[in-house]
Amino acid sequence: MNNRPKILIVDDDVVNRELLEATLSSRYDFELSFAEDGPSAIRAFQTNDPDLVLLDLQLPGFDGVEVCRRIKQNPDHRLTPVVLLTSFTALAERVRGIEAGADDFITKPFETNELMARVRSLLSLRQFTNDLERAESVLFALARSIEGKDPYTEGHCERLSDYSVELGQHLGLNAEQLTALRRAGTVHDIGKVAVPDAVLLKNGPLSNEERRIMQEHPVVGERICAPLRSFKHVLPIIRHHHEKFNGSGYPDGLKGEVIPLTARILQIVDVYDALTTERPYKRALSTHDALMTMEFEVKKGWWDPDVFAVFKESKNGVRKEACV
Repeated sequence: MNNRPKILIVDDDVVNRELLEATLSSRYDFELSFAEDGPSAIRAFQTNDPDLVLLDLQLPGFDGVEVCRRIKQNPDHRLTPVVLLTSFTALAERVRGIEAGADDFITKPFETNELMARVRSLLSLRQFTNDLERAESVLFALARSIEGKDPYTEGHCERLSDYSVELGQHLGLNAEQLTALRRAGTVHDIGKVAVPDAVLLKNGPLSNEERRIMQEHPVVGERICAPLRSFKHVLPIIRHHHEKFNGSGYPDGLKGEVIPLTARILQIVDVYDALTTERPYKRALSTHDALMTMEFEVKKGWWDPDVFAVFKESKNGVRKEACV
C-alpha cells in the first residue's frame, strides 16, 4: 500500500458518493475513486487496484454482492477488504454478503465515527496482508532464482503448482490444501539455496558426502519458510516431498499414510515432470512411457498407489481428449 491509501467508493446515488467523499477527505489524505454501477465498479477496481472498497448493496447492472463476489473470486484480490453499505438489516442480505466474501457491513445512514473506525481498522489489516504478500514474494523469487540456475528446469515450479493443484482437485482436497499445494509447487526446493552449485549442478553421480548435503535441503527449506504463519500447511510438503511410501525416503524415513497427503501428491507430480522433461543426461519421456515408469516405481513401493491411480487416470483422460 502506498502512502495514500486507495479507497473505491461504489454507489449509484451521487449524494451518497459526495457524502462519503467529504467524510473521508475531512479526516485523512485518501486517494479516492468512484463508480456508480456494477460493471463500472469492476472496471474501476481493475484500473485503480484499491486498498479498500466501500460498496453499496443496491446497484444498477448487478448488485453489490455480485461485485464483491467477482472481486473475491480472483486469488490476487481475495484479501482486499470489501465493506457493504446497506439500508437493509435483513439477515438474508447479510448472509449473501458473507457468502460472497464481504469483510464488513455498515448500515446507512452511517455514523461518521463508526465509519472511520472501520475504515482505519480494515486499512491496517490490508497493510499487514500487503507485508505478508511481500514476504511471500521474496520467497517465491528466491525459489525461482534457484530454478533459474539450471536451464533444463525452466518452468518446473509453475508446472508443479498446476499439476499438484489439478491432482488435489481430483482427490477432493479443500481450498486450504490446494493453496498449500500451489505455494509448495514453487517453494518446495527452496532449501537448495544452501547447496553449493558444484553439487546442485553436477551432471554425474553424487558422492556420499554430496548426497548427504543434497538431502538436507527439505529441512533447510522448512526452516526458511517456517516464520511465515501463512505457510503452516506448506511446511509439511516442503519437508516430506522426498519421502517414499515404503519408508526409504528422506529426511525422516516416513512410511505410508504417515506421509502427509499433500506431500504424496507433490511427489507424484514432481516425478512425472522430471520424467517428461529433457535433461542433459536423458531424453524427455512421453506421457505413456512416464506413467509406465512410475507404475513400476509404485510396485517397488516408492509412491502412494491410490494417489498414482488417480493421477494416471487424469493423464490418460488428457491423452484421450487430445486424440479426438
